[in-house]
Amino acid sequence: MKKIAVLTSGGDAPGMNAAIRAVVRSSLHYNMKTYGVMDGYKGLVEDNIFELDRNHVTRIINRGGTVLGSARYPEFMEKNVQKTAADNLKKRGIEGLVVIGGDGSFKGALALSQFGIKTMGIPATIDNDIASTDYTIGFFTALDTAVSSIDKLRDTSFSHQRCSVVEVMGRHCGDLALYAGIAIGSEFIITPETGFDHDLTIKEVKASFDRKKRHAIVVVTEKMTDVNQLAKDIEKATGHDTRATVLGHVQRGGTPQAFDRVLATEMAERAVELLHLGSKQHIIALKGKEIIHIPTEEALAMKKETPAKRYGLVGQLRN
Repeated sequence: MKKIAVLTSGGDAPGMNAAIRAVVRSSLHYNMKTYGVMDGYKGLVEDNIFELDRNHVTRIINRGGTVLGSARYPEFMEKNVQKTAADNLKKRGIEGLVVIGGDGSFKGALALSQFGIKTMGIPATIDNDIASTDYTIGFFTALDTAVSSIDKLRDTSFSHQRCSVVEVMGRHCGDLALYAGIAIGSEFIITPETGFDHDLTIKEVKASFDRKKRHAIVVVTEKMTDVNQLAKDIEKATGHDTRATVLGHVQRGGTPQAFDRVLATEMAERAVELLHLGSKQHIIALKGKEIIHIPTEEALAMKKETPAKRYGLVGQLRN
């Protein structure tokens, strides 16, 4: 293989740039040329592809976001659109593609493999919702951002004997809320895995204040409930000033921490190595302390394992 391409797709995650850098530099090691695709699958279809060299990836390892850009592109589900993307790669002699993103991005990679493009997926999402890997690139940086933000809220909550209801990202995976809640010492953590009992939550927060606690923090995964309404209900039931804070997309940005940079580099190196060896389609994953690779179809079929002991702890915390 002489030429490969790299793109980032889906939501951006801190560490994506470190992965891009490692793809380019590893390719140079194998005497392969690397091409960057701007704005994910949208750029692939629109032929927004250019050659990357060492200078393009200098001083990006510590930058958040993605220098290649990203975009949601539902049109890529159509076969004729996928063929156009594959043809744009083939006319340049590009045989392999590294896709940095989440499960939706990997489904696109799997589709391209049906048109003769060898693909490698690198899991990068702050939600940590990819079943095939223990941790995704960007998760721990987003976690640090959430913890830092909630620590600041706790200072003012304690000062004013207030309850703070904090919504963090995660969609269908509660890992951000779980890890953040444990790290900041929250007694109340609400995630898709724990479920949400409105009346029980209010009862437990009230009991906490009845025990003369000066403050309470409720950490909630997005889309579990209306946090503004929950804050109003808690205030009405407890008599304590209660504020809702939605951390939102601030969790996506920022300088990637060391773990995410190292994970991104090791995963990208493995992806390029596999393309060099002629592998057809795999997802790179972290299992324990090992970087492994799993056939794409197998990886996409996996179900995320709920860390039962950790979520069991959540139940105790909420009571």
